[in-house]
Amino acid sequence: QVQLVESGGDSAQAGGSLTLSCAASGFKFNAWCMGWFRKTPGNQREAIAATDSDGSIIYGNSVKGRFTISTDNAKNTLYLQMDSLKPEDTAMYYCTADEGEVNDWGCMTRPAYWGQGTQVTVSS
Repeated sequence: QVQLVESGGDSAQAGGSLTLSCAASGFKFNAWCMGWFRKTPGNQREAIAATDSDGSIIYGNSVKGRFTISTDNAKNTLYLQMDSLKPEDTAMYYCTADEGEVNDWGCMTRPAYWGQGTQVTVSS
């Protein structure tokens, strides 16, 4: 049974940093595409980063240069390092897993599995 459990969401000041974690279980973690989505208070959903089994990584334009996605295969954990936070980063952040690839956001088009989400709030 696939399980994705996010943690690390918090409140932060603009310009600050947060690190989100996603503990994964029930599948071969290093063989799948792992990613992060966010849903804003206005209910806009955005794929922001993903990494696949080849080590390919993709970022959305809104977070490129500020956020870093990484994995620890020994711990079956996905991370999102968020730096230079902006108020518009305020959202619920979701970890996703899919057997696809990162190319052209393929594995993020309709990810097979989602976590329950963790809230990030950035104040100015």
